[in-house]
Amino acid sequence: MISLCRRASAAPIGPNIFYLLVTLSFYLTGCATVAKPPAPELPTPQWESAKLIEAISQRREQFRSLRALARINYSGPEGKHSFDEAVLVVRPDRLRLETLTMLGAILIVTANDKEIIGYHPREGVLVRGQSTKANLLRYTQIPLELDEITSLLAGLPPVDASGPWRQEGNSLIFSPNGRLKDAVAFESPQLVPTQWQRFNGSGAVELTAHFSDYIATPVGLFPSKINVDAPLQSKKLEIRFQEPELNATIPAESFSQQKPAHVQEIPIEMIGS
Repeated sequence: MISLCRRASAAPIGPNIFYLLVTLSFYLTGCATVAKPPAPELPTPQWESAKLIEAISQRREQFRSLRALARINYSGPEGKHSFDEAVLVVRPDRLRLETLTMLGAILIVTANDKEIIGYHPREGVLVRGQSTKANLLRYTQIPLELDEITSLLAGLPPVDASGPWRQEGNSLIFSPNGRLKDAVAFESPQLVPTQWQRFNGSGAVELTAHFSDYIATPVGLFPSKINVDAPLQSKKLEIRFQEPELNATIPAESFSQQKPAHVQEIPIEMIGS
């Protein structure tokens, strides 16, 4: 799972100007106390199961690609980190992540159906490996397959809506082969997913994603904030998208990398998970 300040010259403030400023501040403070009450929140309707399944299937058709800048806040056993990330996604199996600083990218990760490549420009190292869930975890901190990660980043719960399911309130519970796997909640006045949970073989919650701060886009409502929690690993990830561009045409070569000259290449198994 990216400021220049200029000090204006100050002129001396005369007593009359000072009195005027103090009077004005009291006036504005008095006005601020008469605040307009916030609009009441709309109640969440009781959604029919057919509507929920239709919403999942329809959104998977609507959101095919994503190009955005995101602010990432990560916390885990090794500490907390915040950084900017350029995100490129083409579902189901194309992903590019660039970790950015004021001096440029310090890490570029590309993944496709064949391989994962991590390029560390400062260290002059390129890491290469097969496109597997374990290798993706090394760079994304999200224990999911590639097609599931691209779905999640595109604001979609990574579930198969054609599989066996049952409804519990405003949630759909997916149980392929009789085993609990996923739960998707729609606790919103709008027909959009608000939470997704993935369960492991023992029935414990392995991963939770909260979808919030939905914004209107030409292809539908998109969650501009996604919070991912992996409780078994004590890891949390907050993703805040800035001006996401949906269904943009992204060249296929964006999702692979050529080894630059004089760069050391190592297998991905040599880095920690």
